[in-house]
Amino acid sequence: MVNKQRYPEVEGGPPPLDESWWQAILAEDEAHGTPGTSRNSTPANQRNRTRSQNGSGDTQNIDWDKASELYDHDQTIEMEVCGFNRGGLLVAGENLQGFVPVSHLVEAPEEGLEPENFLSGYVGRTMSLKVIECDPQRGRVVFSERAALAEPGSRNVLLEQLQPGDRVTGTVTNITDFGVFVDLGGVEGLIHVSEISWGRVRHPSDVVELGKPVQVYVISVDQVRARVALSIKRLYPNPWETADARYTPGQVIEATVTSIVQFGAFARLEEGLDGLIHISEMCPDGETIAPKDVLHEGQCVRVRVLHVDGSRQRLGLSLNLEEG
Repeated sequence: MVNKQRYPEVEGGPPPLDESWWQAILAEDEAHGTPGTSRNSTPANQRNRTRSQNGSGDTQNIDWDKASELYDHDQTIEMEVCGFNRGGLLVAGENLQGFVPVSHLVEAPEEGLEPENFLSGYVGRTMSLKVIECDPQRGRVVFSERAALAEPGSRNVLLEQLQPGDRVTGTVTNITDFGVFVDLGGVEGLIHVSEISWGRVRHPSDVVELGKPVQVYVISVDQVRARVALSIKRLYPNPWETADARYTPGQVIEATVTSIVQFGAFARLEEGLDGLIHISEMCPDGETIAPKDVLHEGQCVRVRVLHVDGSRQRLGLSLNLEEG
């Protein structure tokens, strides 16, 4: 039984994500490599090798009916590790073969240890696994050791229990450029990068930590495809909805610099509310400077509000505290 609370949709929050959102995620996932591969962990040539060994090559040894049955009934199976690459393990059994991403192993590599040195120790081992993806058209079978920790059939039960609006706690299993995968206890959900915060997020790893618990809001549940869309930001009110009333042009307030860019810097007035200090607002008399020579990330500064547009989530700030 998943531990959950149900909350109404945060008023004024974005609408539920539709199928086009999932298609975009899957397309981006293909561009980044096998699901479960962390940012920068697998070079392009290695990712291609992973994909071909994961089924786009020889699929004649795969009993697709058996693979589909294992997936549909959320059953465990014993498989032997027959190889590896930077992305994970290659496994095989009677009339089955497939891939186990690193993020779906129960044990995690020690910090500083090369992935190959960690994964090579699995070769020859027999593992208890569950099928988490079965796609005959793409010749793809993906297994998970982590999912096998849950009782057989638990995924289907959990998918029936989860409802949009639920607030649940899961464990971060993987962090990618486009979002965060969270284990909810037998089902993995995805927090798209746009659903992490109401404010700017440079990379999901700045907000969540691998292997740590995280509280999430359930946006949607697709029981047929076992897809769960999650959000962190929808746990909280949207600060932009009241920004126009709380901040006015000419107001001087403290802010924290969150990122330096070529054309200026972003500074946070409160959680989820970041404004832009344009390069032209960094020095008096129109001096030409480099933003990094004036500010640094984490620095607390006093800024003057230039303009506020909550509907477009735009906030202009200046380091020049006196109005010109």
